[in-house]
Amino acid sequence: MQKDKIVVGLDIGTTKICVIVGRKNEYGKLEILGMGKAVSEGVIRGMVTNINTTVNAISKAIKEAEEASGIDIKVVNVGIAGQHIKSSMHHGSITRHTTDDEITVEDINRLTNDMYKTVMPFGCEIIHVMPQDYIVDYEEGIKDPVGMTGIRLEADFHVITAQTNAISNINKCVLRSDLEIDNLILEPLASSLAVLSDEEKEAGVVLVDIGGGTTDIAIFHDNIIRHTAVIPFGGNIITSDIKSGCNVMQNQAELLKIKFGRAMAEEANGNEIVSIPGLRNRPPREISIKNLSHIIQARMEEIIELVHSEIICSGYEGKLAGGIVITGGGAQLQNVKQLFEYMTGMDARIGYPNEHLGKSKVEAVKSPMYATSVGLVLAGFRAIDDRENKYMEMDSSGKQVNQQKKKEDNSTQFLKRIIDRTKGLLIDDLDDKGDY
Repeated sequence: MQKDKIVVGLDIGTTKICVIVGRKNEYGKLEILGMGKAVSEGVIRGMVTNINTTVNAISKAIKEAEEASGIDIKVVNVGIAGQHIKSSMHHGSITRHTTDDEITVEDINRLTNDMYKTVMPFGCEIIHVMPQDYIVDYEEGIKDPVGMTGIRLEADFHVITAQTNAISNINKCVLRSDLEIDNLILEPLASSLAVLSDEEKEAGVVLVDIGGGTTDIAIFHDNIIRHTAVIPFGGNIITSDIKSGCNVMQNQAELLKIKFGRAMAEEANGNEIVSIPGLRNRPPREISIKNLSHIIQARMEEIIELVHSEIICSGYEGKLAGGIVITGGGAQLQNVKQLFEYMTGMDARIGYPNEHLGKSKVEAVKSPMYATSVGLVLAGFRAIDDRENKYMEMDSSGKQVNQQKKKEDNSTQFLKRIIDRTKGLLIDDLDDKGDY
């Protein structure tokens, strides 16, 4: 049963390495058993740039999660992000041998697996292949062709690729931490599992995950992911802007952003001043909250313009009734929701990973900054479901039957018939010769 299974998510982010250990309770909700965190200093804009530093951070986070959960962690579901992530549309098709049999899940899997053999530019590797709409014998717009009859089965696929070197570096870091990767998952896909509802995905929705180094975008429509993109700006560049604009230290800039920052300067009090301690034997600096907010708003407007541009490029502008869902650490910035609505003209909300969470030992995971980490655990459970259901189908009585076992039984019966037939021919032959 799933409630006996433990799944671990490992989020290798630009600002933090986060490990979450979870299991499903009797109601199917995710129960967080433990969490571990470490400062990420070997990752820049989602890409590992220092193997040893990243390994040390992963090991520290894993140890903390093990102590909190009492679980010996060996296998993890790892997220991947970064500017190197690319997406494209491809068309695939297979020809079935007969129209007598119905199209099965096996046919769908064969068509999907063929797409993983698509030739990609040198240095790129396919990490996800996601079917869009199917075509059966040139009849278009089919969402689920299983059970239909037809010879030619086609589909359009949303193919996501990553740099081979980036994947290799993640594998090295995980392996050197004495861990094994179960699934490598695109981070916005993981975040979508944590913060989006099926109704939003059906109506059409844009997920905007504002991380430390990048802003990840995923657009859903008719419950299918239609477009993905990565913008090479995140919360860290806002911190850098504050550091330069206010002439303060990096850690002071981060604290200013978190405690006093606003995404809309007009919402800030013009008379509000915050005092920052000066360096040794120097007087403290006084920072205007209004000026601070102007610095933040300028960079946030740039990020939102790039997000809006991706929405337009996807071809789904005006078709997304679910609006925009903002998550990630950047979603905690005050007034960010209002700025998104003002600049895009779309409804927006902050995405919290609460819907799928049951009673947990760690309340901190309910923050938007842990949406990806929670989503990686949920993605791990979905992968378990897919593996267990891969060979399952419904029989005439409505019960599930294991297709693999059914095939084995059919093969055994077929072999038995051949043996019986051969045996009968031998007996007839011997009878004809009078030696039996």
